[in-house]
Parts: sequence; structure tokens; C-alpha cells
Amino acid sequence: MGGEREAFPWHLRVFDAHCHPTDTIASLDDVPKMKAGALTIMASRGEDQGIVQQFANKYGIQHETVQSLWSEDDSHHPTQLVPSFGWHPWFSHQIFDDSNPCHSDTGDFDAVRHYKAVLSPSPDEDFIPSLPRPRPLSGLLDQLRESLKSFPYALVGEIGIDRSFRLPNHWTAGDEAKRKEGLTPGGREGRQLSPYRVHIDHQRKVLKAQLNLAGELERPVSVHGVAAHGIVFETLKETWQGHEKVVLSKRERKRRTSAANSHGSQAPIGEKGKDEVCGPKPYPPRICLHSYSGPPEPLKQYLDPSIPATIYFSFSHLVNFSQRSQKAADVVKAVPNDRILVESDLHSAGDQMDRLLEDITRLVCEIRGWPLVEGVKLLAENWRRFVFGELSADSLDRSQNK
Repeated sequence: MGGEREAFPWHLRVFDAHCHPTDTIASLDDVPKMKAGALTIMASRGEDQGIVQQFANKYGIQHETVQSLWSEDDSHHPTQLVPSFGWHPWFSHQIFDDSNPCHSDTGDFDAVRHYKAVLSPSPDEDFIPSLPRPRPLSGLLDQLRESLKSFPYALVGEIGIDRSFRLPNHWTAGDEAKRKEGLTPGGREGRQLSPYRVHIDHQRKVLKAQLNLAGELERPVSVHGVAAHGIVFETLKETWQGHEKVVLSKRERKRRTSAANSHGSQAPIGEKGKDEVCGPKPYPPRICLHSYSGPPEPLKQYLDPSIPATIYFSFSHLVNFSQRSQKAADVVKAVPNDRILVESDLHSAGDQMDRLLEDITRLVCEIRGWPLVEGVKLLAENWRRFVFGELSADSLDRSQNK
């Protein structure tokens, strides 16, 4: 019948660029039964770092399975996990900067002074005891570094800046009674919100330290930005300042190409910078702005050819299209073909996550005017390039065999 939808080509591999199934631990055993090719799962706080590790050990990409992510045959390949380790801005108040000589992780560390300094408005004395003891930034970075080195395909995430978020209130007897079983602790879990927000300067400090770590280990990052698109860009820009590519004009590229041809040498690519040689940098090699909710105009600054990092933009039904949004559609249209990713941003694995991935993939293809099969292939290739860089399945295999 003419009204039937085209069958969805799961066999071409559909990848979730950002999700949180570790928030519902019981759902993770549904991962092998899913249709998605792989889930890029995020850590966000102290309570879920170990859970991400646990399930990455169980279902994560392995040396012997990574090549299946390039497969387009009809045989079933179990869904795999790509772990990500990071500290979300919603929990950034739990971190203190121990590089500041006024702060040290000693027995007399003043948690009250810390929370009064990083929260706005200054919190009441009866609110502070409900907060966890702050941990040093250096200790967090050491933990993240160890986790990332344990998983060679892992990302840094979820990290970022959020100007809208407010901390949840402390637990009341009524909240405890309504608490849902099975949710990983540490999140909001249905509590009312307090008036307290984390100072942006503190969020920036925690974000920048994690961006530098991603650059050190040459890992991609997944970045959260809410009501802070300009601040996110400026923080990212600070990490690559002084490492920008030199962009040649059309006239200069033509002149150099002619000169190269006359000497029988290879033509220049047109863009050169300090960082063409692989190795640690102060900025991540690849950045995904997850569920990007900004307007189309700021895309230009992220797509400036002098930026040495590659910026991707992912979209989800839950954040971008919970209501049909013309602004979101305009952004999807404005992003270059090779920079679009799709995600569920869902907090449990299983059939609903597959449905959300199918829905956002169909919608992106519809907005862009892509035939479904070609669109799925393009989005899959974008995800592989975001996670693995320009490496192919064969080159990944060779690098692991060295």
C-alpha cells in the first residue's frame, strides 16, 4: 500500500551518539537484544562512573568485535557499548579546585566555604549538610584518566555548561516515599528544585580541565550546553587558542598548487597548522554538541575552517523535537552533511531507545531530503568518524595488533 512506511534498514548500522542507560541499571541487560549497532553511553557523576565501567566490560566494544561496526550485512550483530567518562555540569559543585592554595583536601577542608563560594545564591546552613563532601579536581582527573586508559575506545563525557539547572532540594520523607526503585542514585529522582545554581566560572573550570584531559589522551568529547551556547564556544576556543589552522585563500591555494605542479610535487591541501602531527594537544580532536539547541547562526563559528578540532552536532527527539520545532529543523538543515549525528538521550536501554533512534533518524532524513538508506549510511559513517577519527576498520585492526 502507498501509505506504508519504508522498512527501516537497521542492518546498515544505526548508532546512538549520546545516552544514559546506566541511570536504569536493570535495563542494561536488554542491550544485546537491541537493534542499534552501538550505544555511546555517558557517565555524569560519582555514582555512575563504576557502572559505566562494569557494563563496558560486559558489553563494550572489544578488539575482536570492533570491525562489526562497519558491517552492512543482514546477520544480527549484538549491540555494543562505547563508554564515556566525565563529570556533568549539574554535579560540578561537588568538585573543588585543589590547585588553589586556599583549598586542600585535608581534614580541615571547609566544605561550607566551598559551597558558599560556588553556589548562587549563597546556600542556607541547613541545605549544605545534604550535599556530599566535595572532591578535588586533581583526584577526579586522575580517576577519569585511569578509566579512559582502561578503555581505548572511550570518550570523555558528559561534560559541559548549564545556566538553567538548579540543584534539587534535600530529601524529605515525602520524597523518599515516592522514590523510584531501580534508578541509579545521585540524580534528581523526582525531588523539587532548590533556588541554587552553580556559578558559571566554576562550571567553566571543571569543563576546561576535562577538555584538556581529552586532548592529552586524544579522545573525543560529548558536550552539554543549555542556555550557554556562547560560553560553551568561548571555553572550547580557549583550549585551541594558538593552535588554529592557517587557512589559505583561494588565490594562495591556486598559486601553491601551480608551484607544486611545476616542480612535480604533490599539491598542498590548502590548510596547514601547527598540529598536523598526531599527539597530545590541549583540545579534544573531535567534539559532539549533544542535542544541540542553539539557533542556526552560531553554527558558523563552530564550522570556521581554522578550528583544529572537528565539531559534530547531534539531535534527539526528547530534547530537540518533543514538539515539532521549526528552529530545530532549520539547524538540522544548516549543519553540513558530514557533521550530523543522532541520539536518544534516553535513560534506559531497550525497545524505547530503538524507537527513538529510528524516529530521529527518519526525521533527520526527511528534513534533509535524504533517501532513507543513503541517510542511514551517512549518519553511520559520521558516528564512526566521530568515535574513531579517520581510521577504518582495517586500520583499527592493524593498530590493535601492533
